Order: sequence, then C-alpha cells, then structure tokens
Amino acid sequence: MSGHKNWVSKRTCVYNIGYHIVWSTKYRRNVLSGAVEKRLKELFQEIAIDFGFEVSEFEVMPDHCHLFVTCHPKYSPSDIVKQLKGITAR
Repeated sequence: MSGHKNWVSKRTCVYNIGYHIVWSTKYRRNVLSGAVEKRLKELFQEIAIDFGFEVSEFEVMPDHCHLFVTCHPKYSPSDIVKQLKGITAR
C-alpha cells in the first residue's frame, strides 16, 4: 500500500476499508461456470452500484467465489454479504 492514495475522503470520515469475502455453493456443487458465471459477475457489479460499494476484484470458481469489496464504514461485512448472496441466489 502506498500512502494516502487508496484512502477515500467523505464528508464525515476518511477510510480505506476492504473485505475479502469467500463463499461456496451448497454441497460445493460445480455450478458457477459458463452463462451462470457471466451473469454472476454482472450481478456483482450491479449490486455494488445499487448499494454504494465497490467490488474491486472478484474470481469465480466452479464451486466458490472470492470477492474483494471496498466500502464506507457504515456497511458491515454481514450487510454486504447479505445483499450479495440474497440477490444472486435468486
């Protein structure tokens, strides 16, 4: 990390928060490939825009996915996971 370049300045705070989130499919089934993988990546970006956080990096494997999310301190990791998993599960 190089100094203050990664910090975000808002009206009431300055922050640099990142969460590494990993979750797997039920029974680790290999279903996250092809069209499902493509749609999942699109949904990650749409959800991030709608809820005001950023998915900096993501990797989708056939049975699990890794996300690196940066967000405002008002969002807890559980709030972010709830939004991502709840919407993409449908």
